[in-house]
Amino acid sequence: MNVIDFSPLYRNTVGFDRLASLLDETLRHSSSGNGYPPYNIERVDENRYAITLAVAGFERDELEIQCEQGVLSVRGAKKEEQASREFLYQGIATRTFERKFNLADFVEVRGAELKNGLLVVDLVKEIPEAMKPRRIEIAGGGASIEHQTDAESAA
Repeated sequence: MNVIDFSPLYRNTVGFDRLASLLDETLRHSSSGNGYPPYNIERVDENRYAITLAVAGFERDELEIQCEQGVLSVRGAKKEEQASREFLYQGIATRTFERKFNLADFVEVRGAELKNGLLVVDLVKEIPEAMKPRRIEIAGGGASIEHQTDAESAA
């Protein structure tokens, strides 16, 4: 496994430590090779996203979705079946799983739907008004703005 050293990034930036940690964690988890359950991430439109997980065999009450500190966690745990079943071949995996997705700032979970063995988590990116770019009007007229020095403003 290749290890990437992010210490130069920490030396030359301020406030990007979360980004470096995110990259480090992503590289660590992607090398583990756990591909269960398979999933898609799609952009529905400019500020809407959807994560679709293939959770065939799981009931609604066997799935749990939680969002905490910018991390979306989807867990599945199959309940014990009452009747014993004898499988000749079992290709549908129903093992316990946990998938985590790091969400960007201002991305919120709007809801989830389970249909035909697919769990779809709806996400929306809503930037607060204070963070959106705004146009500043330039005043017209011939009056000039006088700048005061610190000594003049103290008097």
